[in-house]
Amino acid sequence: MQTEERFVELMERYKRVIYKVCYVYAPPDQIEDYFQETVLALWRSYRLFRGECSHSTWIYRVALHTCLSFVRRRMRRPPCVPLAVDLSADDDSGSREQLEELYAMISRLGRLDRAVVLLWLEECSYDEIARITGLTRQNVGVRLTRIREKLRMMTNG
Repeated sequence: MQTEERFVELMERYKRVIYKVCYVYAPPDQIEDYFQETVLALWRSYRLFRGECSHSTWIYRVALHTCLSFVRRRMRRPPCVPLAVDLSADDDSGSREQLEELYAMISRLGRLDRAVVLLWLEECSYDEIARITGLTRQNVGVRLTRIREKLRMMTNG
């Protein structure tokens, strides 16, 4: 199988993961931009991937780094106000609203806490979260406990 074909197959397998990272860090109107930049960064570094960690760990690291770079650049720029905003909702289902509320609460967490909770929601093990974020396994557990408490407090008012 050619390098390009292997890469495309890998992106198909992990595109939901990349979108989830982008969804947490990107403004709603820029999710696709963040996704495309992440895929481009993955492609540029694909030939350098040596297999020292799993594909999912590598993809998370690149996605987090790319999105955080976007956030840093966005914070340096003055805010812009969109000329037109589409307020129509495509899907009024309760579960979609709950999911959006959850992601809105997660977006109010600190950068590292957002990364930890996102990886946890992806059902990564504490060891894998530790490898990706650079935390110790024990610190991952402590952070998740504190994050859950913060999220509970946000939902209760």
